[in-house]
Amino acid sequence: MPYKNDCRGFLPERTRIWRLPEAPEYSTSVKIRDLARHLNVSIGTVSRALNGKPYVDEALRQRIIAAAREMGYSPSFAGRSLRKGSSGMVAMMMPTSSGAVTADTIFMPVLEGLRRHFLTEAIDLFVGFASPDPDDASHLHRAVERSLFEGVVIADILQNDLRLPYLIERNVPFVAFGRSETAGQYSWIDLDFEAATRDAVERLHQLGHRRIGLGSTANNINYGRVVERAFAEGLDRVGLGHRDDFIFNLGGTEHGGYLLGEAWFSQVDRPTAVVLANELMAVGLYRRLAEGGAVPGRDLSVITLIEQPSTRFLNPRVTCFAADLPALGERLGTVLQSAMRGEAPVGELWPMQLREGESDVAVAVP
Repeated sequence: MPYKNDCRGFLPERTRIWRLPEAPEYSTSVKIRDLARHLNVSIGTVSRALNGKPYVDEALRQRIIAAAREMGYSPSFAGRSLRKGSSGMVAMMMPTSSGAVTADTIFMPVLEGLRRHFLTEAIDLFVGFASPDPDDASHLHRAVERSLFEGVVIADILQNDLRLPYLIERNVPFVAFGRSETAGQYSWIDLDFEAATRDAVERLHQLGHRRIGLGSTANNINYGRVVERAFAEGLDRVGLGHRDDFIFNLGGTEHGGYLLGEAWFSQVDRPTAVVLANELMAVGLYRRLAEGGAVPGRDLSVITLIEQPSTRFLNPRVTCFAADLPALGERLGTVLQSAMRGEAPVGELWPMQLREGESDVAVAVP
């Protein structure tokens, strides 16, 4: 298989999930009462000094801060959160799947953009890994009940997503990376799948293709349905009929792409081109085509949505629609902070640009 699963150059070497201040190793045994005893002052004085409260002599405040650093005092996170009414953290709930390695998905560059944004905002970014079951939101419920964060980014948005009314009801600021048909006022940012899908169909039509298929997801994540509707609209715009046997709902994974290849070989009147809703599918599709003696681009033209790092070394190079995902992550951070300030919700479509490869070629028009 002519590809290499190598993420070097994709993630910064020093990417960290927790952004901790540069400081000596803390000893969890040092308590605020130990500081007070060491300095021969009251616990209340130490607490006011460390939390920037008034009525503490400035010279004494500096002496307390210096002693805290020297002794390696680390304040209790739970106690600090209860006293301040905030955690100083936001979270991204990272989708997980049994069919895709997390590091090979679009969420890692988005996460890097989020990290970069909050690095300048004195806010720590927590990453929680969601259950592979899209209907299981127990991880989110536990985090909310424990007041672990002040705002959250959620992804893999479902058509009917119960996380949205739950977060709205609990008054938790959040931004959805994706859209839903669920009612409610909330902020969201989504890739512009409609425009990319319609453009992909038009491009293939201009190349002479009249039998165009779609490789879509096999679950209730909303973007799959968005892509399917846009695909039908694209076919209507170029005057091509919709064929159910050209819609392959086999999953947006490598295995789904492999199954698509098997389905393609089994058809007599095969599509000459296919649009893939997820580029991971191209890996499996390429493999199955090679096993059957077919060549992408020559025997089946391929255009994908959502560029993935693991497909960079496929041959022929995949024609795809890509986006500036780190910048999207930074924008998610900005919108999340707006929600945390109580500002009006926003909805945005993030642009995708065509990156030409060699996997889609012209065919003779019959």
